[in-house]
Amino acid sequence: MSMNILSSTFEMGAHPATSLLIGGLLAAILRGRYASVVLILAPLFGLLHVHGLEVGGISTMNLFGYEVVGASVDQQAKVFGYLFHIAALVAGIYSFHLRDTWQVSMALFYAATAVGVAFAGDMLSLFLWWEGLAITSVFQIWGQKTKTAEDAGFRYLFFHVSSGLLLLFGILLRYHSEGSTALSLDSLTGALESGDTGAMVILLAIGIKAAFPGLHVWLKDGYAEATPTGPVWLCAFTTKCAVCMLARLFPGAEILITVGGVMAMFPIFYAVIENDLRRVLCYSKINQIGFMVVGIGVGTELAIDGAIAHAFTHVIYKGLLFMSMGAVLFRTGEIRGSHLGGLYKSMPWTTGFCIIGAASISAFPLFSGFVSKSIIITETARNGHSLVWLCLLFASAGVFHHAGIKIPFFAFFAHDSGLRPKEAPINMLLAMGISSFLCVFLGCNPQWLYDLLPNGAMGYHPYDATHVITQLEILLFSALAFTLLNLWGKYPPELPSVNLDVDWIYRKLGRGFLGLGAIFWNGTNNLAHGLLVSGLTAKVCIFAKSAQVNSAEFFCNLLKVFGVSGSLGAKNDQIMKRRVRLGIYPIGLTALFILLIILSFLFAFATKRVLN
Repeated sequence: MSMNILSSTFEMGAHPATSLLIGGLLAAILRGRYASVVLILAPLFGLLHVHGLEVGGISTMNLFGYEVVGASVDQQAKVFGYLFHIAALVAGIYSFHLRDTWQVSMALFYAATAVGVAFAGDMLSLFLWWEGLAITSVFQIWGQKTKTAEDAGFRYLFFHVSSGLLLLFGILLRYHSEGSTALSLDSLTGALESGDTGAMVILLAIGIKAAFPGLHVWLKDGYAEATPTGPVWLCAFTTKCAVCMLARLFPGAEILITVGGVMAMFPIFYAVIENDLRRVLCYSKINQIGFMVVGIGVGTELAIDGAIAHAFTHVIYKGLLFMSMGAVLFRTGEIRGSHLGGLYKSMPWTTGFCIIGAASISAFPLFSGFVSKSIIITETARNGHSLVWLCLLFASAGVFHHAGIKIPFFAFFAHDSGLRPKEAPINMLLAMGISSFLCVFLGCNPQWLYDLLPNGAMGYHPYDATHVITQLEILLFSALAFTLLNLWGKYPPELPSVNLDVDWIYRKLGRGFLGLGAIFWNGTNNLAHGLLVSGLTAKVCIFAKSAQVNSAEFFCNLLKVFGVSGSLGAKNDQIMKRRVRLGIYPIGLTALFILLIILSFLFAFATKRVLN
């Protein structure tokens, strides 16, 4: 074992996250407009650095005798490296007007931790970056500076810190059984399907960040309470890091097909009745992650490529939709569909960009969502998962229904709310314009994206007659259903309301647990207080308060037992007590006490000599 406490080896040069880390430090120091400039320059330099990385490069660190692989470059890591830097650049432009030092600097640190996860070389480095994701991202929620956002931020932290602790627990379980080989980032699919507890715990840890069903409430809770710019950052990194790790650690895990199918289905019903448009986007985000999880569960090389490609396109078009809703919130202070409408008259550019994002998430041909989602759907059918394939078709219609139509319709059209806000600031429009260009560019030039994928998309061609006609049929019938339901007055109206999700169960159980805990612990505390504080301790304190008087009275009573009467030379007990309080004792008694003390010391000394 090496005696070096800390040493490093960089075969690949600086770590891919270095530019973003330095940018975060500079943003904290420079502040103001200079920090905003760093918000744009740091991702640009980082993007150039990732482009120059060669596949196969690694960096290691010797920490207390253990070799930690801080970064390892393969094609999957490079794809996510490109994606995270592009997302940070667009989000940085969108957030250029911010002057909150914490939000700006932590946003760059957040992007850096995401890059760290993508390039993590072993389980130890993964854990460190994984926990960094939780700590740095929460400031995009707390930056709203409301009591609701503060509470949502703490709930968000609870889930994500728990994810990190579970990841560490799973790593330790596997290390205990497998030794140092358990620290490598090799596939755990075999271990999972053979019942390995450590692999199950690691999957659960990743599942929290991926918003698996039942573990998803942190997403719609936190993102919807964040700042107008916060969800643009949040939607790009946390869940995509989870997708990245699922693709690396659990490719072909059968359970992911079922989990992904459920994820793609259940958010549709919540999104249709949700009034808060950012929460609608949160539910549609879970729906889209479900497609990626299914692709990873199918496990073929093309399916894995499809999941990674869909993660790439999803960050761009979902970020665009969050940017359009953030601009609406920024200008109007309102995000409820029941209170919006008619904004296309004063925010035409934002309306147009939102429609492009809606077309992309709906997977219209010639838009980015189509060239990635179709891979997953095709591979699901090709590998015999017919029921899940039908679920994905239904989910495709549903996402067009609640995100492709509902978001732009209720925000910018529908009834006229009377609001006439100014158009979004120029930096927001520029960021939305870049994302819109990428949505169209990737939709029209899919090979550019496919060439980046680990397996090059295996020669897949999205624009054949079957794919295009099937998708158009789904979209047109979904649009027809929305139109008819609105005309017949059957579509759920946008009403000021709060919809209950599974977090209602968490909160009820949590309050019940706290109530039982309060009864038990407060009862135990009251009992202990009665016995010790009010009982024994109180009596000891009363005795000690007049200890000299009580001791003298005890001594007198003891003498009386042996036939010696008197009150230590006083006429009566009352005079004795008054003299003792003043420290006045008879000389003979004092001499007797001194003699007894001397005899005690002599006896102890003599006993010690005899024993030795």
